Amino acid sequence: MGFTEHKEIFRLAISGYYGFRNSGDEAVLRSILLALEDEGASQGVKIQPIVLSADPAWTTSMYSVESVHRMRPAEVLRALRGSDGLISGGGSLLQDATSAKTIPYYTGVMKLAQLLGKPTFAYSQGIGPVNRRFMDPLIRGVMRGSKYVSVRDAESAALLGRMGVDANRIDIVPDPVMGLPLPDEMAANVRSGELGAAASVSAGHTPPIVGVSLRSWRADGADMARAAEALVALSKRRPVRLRFLPFHTPSDRVTSEAVMERLSGKLGVGSSAELAAPGDDPQRMLLEVSQCDALFGMRLHALIYAANRHVPMLGLSYDPKIDQFLNRLGMKAIGSTEVLDAEAFADAACALLDSPDVWRAQHCEVIDQLKGQAKKPAQQIIQLLRQYKSR
Repeated sequence: MGFTEHKEIFRLAISGYYGFRNSGDEAVLRSILLALEDEGASQGVKIQPIVLSADPAWTTSMYSVESVHRMRPAEVLRALRGSDGLISGGGSLLQDATSAKTIPYYTGVMKLAQLLGKPTFAYSQGIGPVNRRFMDPLIRGVMRGSKYVSVRDAESAALLGRMGVDANRIDIVPDPVMGLPLPDEMAANVRSGELGAAASVSAGHTPPIVGVSLRSWRADGADMARAAEALVALSKRRPVRLRFLPFHTPSDRVTSEAVMERLSGKLGVGSSAELAAPGDDPQRMLLEVSQCDALFGMRLHALIYAANRHVPMLGLSYDPKIDQFLNRLGMKAIGSTEVLDAEAFADAACALLDSPDVWRAQHCEVIDQLKGQAKKPAQQIIQLLRQYKSR
């Protein structure tokens, strides 16, 4: 006669920029959920997530998890009371560059959980920029009160240290998306990222695919004009298939279409530009990136997706987090929203397309190390939860 295995169950609330259909942030959530599921299985426990989302119905449909509205205090309070702890998870949550409301919101959710006696965990946070010094006590208070703090780069750890958080309590780990897998059914059909441009050209006699991930930043559009000029310069060196990848819809789609309009009639012979259907599933965007021979990325998670799949990349910096991620790989941005030399870009892109294995030889060892470390926060959090509940 069979028997049912009874696993210890932990209900974990998860707070982040979820439900806005931003592929990067949704990839963070997917990565955290998968890491918690895998690590829970290995430690003999079951994790029941409760995601705080801007669109709970969509989040439940996408991830098959319980979800409540992140801006409805009664729902958030009920979720926290019914949980065994809170993960404040991934992305650039604690910064005031996009809004002065961001830090008070995310620290407020963490503080509420702490007041309810729930353990809180910071999961691979990107801290900063913090331009308003009166925000420091908010961040310092909740981080000091958390059972586990992990950040995604040394600069975030240094900023927390300057705020007064003990450096010995801070783990520096990769962005969760470094560990995001392709689903088995997708992986079986994907053209391996290790093939590179030369293999794709010789196999299919088609131009190599260059993924392009841009976002609007400068009000005058000068950054997008320079990006278009750089892509035109590349297309005149060699035929390329420029595949625009909108990570945050609808804004990135609008930006991509505007840049494609700038390219119209200017691309070199044999080159083309197209817009990928964004879709909602972050792993499908990971699949899109894996099918590129090289990637020109402005969105942080476009670059992280490329690293995840060993796709040679060029980064365009608009925020310190871009430079911080590239620095971890031993790379520098090809340009910024202020400066981008079209011919230097074309030189660098051609080098990646002609010799992708050189790029991989230089960077894949550290990439694989980061991928291996990506689940560390999930491991630590589940261990701490087990200790906390056994008291």
